Amino acid sequence: MSEQAILEGYISIEAAFAARSRPIHALILAKDRWDARALRLEQAARSIGANVTRKERAEIDALAQGTTHGGVLAIVGERRFAPLAELGRDVARPFIAMLDGIEDPFNFGSAVRSLYAAGVHGLVLRARNWMSAAGTVARASAGASELIPVAVADDPQQAVRLFRARGLTIACATAKRARPIYEADLAGPLFLLIGGEKRGIHKSLLEQADIRLRVPYGRAFPQALDTASATAVLAFEVMRQRRPRDFKAG
Repeated sequence: MSEQAILEGYISIEAAFAARSRPIHALILAKDRWDARALRLEQAARSIGANVTRKERAEIDALAQGTTHGGVLAIVGERRFAPLAELGRDVARPFIAMLDGIEDPFNFGSAVRSLYAAGVHGLVLRARNWMSAAGTVARASAGASELIPVAVADDPQQAVRLFRARGLTIACATAKRARPIYEADLAGPLFLLIGGEKRGIHKSLLEQADIRLRVPYGRAFPQALDTASATAVLAFEVMRQRRPRDFKAG
């Protein structure tokens, strides 16, 4: 039997419905939720054959991990992943990112939120990743973890080889022998690897990078940014450089 998880709150569940990112087995609504948003979600669940039940708030609280569920939960199956080779296939200048070694699901979810908001076309993860903590990651990412196309690479080297063969620049975020992001050309096809705070990016990957990137600081400060903050800075600098051609202000 496939692994099941619980998504909590309208944003996470609506994202899963919209993206069809995973099978949705059941929808649980609080008995006092009869607003238009709840009824639309109930209709969507019934349309795909998912079981719909209503429970007291106390019962929902007991099932949920957080307290921001808003009276709605979904029992879901495993995340559907895209083939690695399909990420960014339909865009002229793909921007693909890989998150590796992030140890906190909230930090991971926040990083995914920034990547999605900045227009990343696909996300690469190792087989063992925080997508297993679906409810926490979905909440922290504001549903972006369900919306963003995700592929799994058993070995990051596999992803590097594939995207290099497709003409993507391989960029690694690191503080050592790295170029400030504002001095780098990030507007072309790009595969950006971002590591966790503790382990960072493996040396073998750094050695294969076409470019090493660092976030410059406004003052002398020896500590690294947390991964979510660094990811946001990196992703939106890529977006800024692409904006004249790929984005509309709004």
